[in-house]
Amino acid sequence: MIPLDQLNPGDKAIIRSIGGTTAEEAHLMEMGLLPGTPVEFVKRAPLGDPIELRVRRYHLSIRCAEAHRILVDKT
Repeated sequence: MIPLDQLNPGDKAIIRSIGGTTAEEAHLMEMGLLPGTPVEFVKRAPLGDPIELRVRRYHLSIRCAEAHRILVDKT
């Protein structure tokens, strides 16, 4: 497992776990980032933060600090 922020554009992965405080976990899960969910790393902003993901047929931007707490398996 690797942190989500370590993926490259075009990489696909499956979310395995989400770390952080209970409130931080809940915030990410409310956005659809649940264990077992497939995600695709779309792109990184020009200065490196935030990153854009495709999850559940929509695009989502999250900060690298949030993405670092999400562990994934590349597919």
